[in-house]
Amino acid sequence: TGAHVSSVPNHQVQRTTPLKTRGHVAMTGNLGYELDLTRLTTEEKKQVKEQIHHYRKIQPLIQHGFFYRLRSPFEGNVASWMFVAPQQEEAIVFWGHILAPTHGVMEKLVLRGLHPHFYYRCSETGELFSGEELMHYGRQIPVLEGDFQSLLWHFTKHTPSR
Repeated sequence: TGAHVSSVPNHQVQRTTPLKTRGHVAMTGNLGYELDLTRLTTEEKKQVKEQIHHYRKIQPLIQHGFFYRLRSPFEGNVASWMFVAPQQEEAIVFWGHILAPTHGVMEKLVLRGLHPHFYYRCSETGELFSGEELMHYGRQIPVLEGDFQSLLWHFTKHTPSR
């Protein structure tokens, strides 16, 4: 799937979505940019470089992993999906809300397709979870303020040192 980061405000819907969220969504497809790079701030150019670097690391998983839709954007205010490596040793999870909720309720996201007996480390937080825990209890979503906010978590199989 082609997925491109566009400029803001968007030329079709006139929404302003954070570059981070636009990058997260595009990284779960075939990442591209459809905007004038010369109009980006120094900080935005840095973010684009970081997004491209991150995407190159996860691209094989996105293109060859198993896709699971966790929450449909057509059934609520949240969209979430994940990709799991064929041998279940790695996963990428996207979560995003469309409009900011009017209340700060903590949400839980239950993952799918992991190996229940593997342990997984979240690259973004360093936390360690069992596959069974992630697929039965789930993962707490921190409260994110503002419209069009997102998270992208990268889980890798953790093998304890002996």
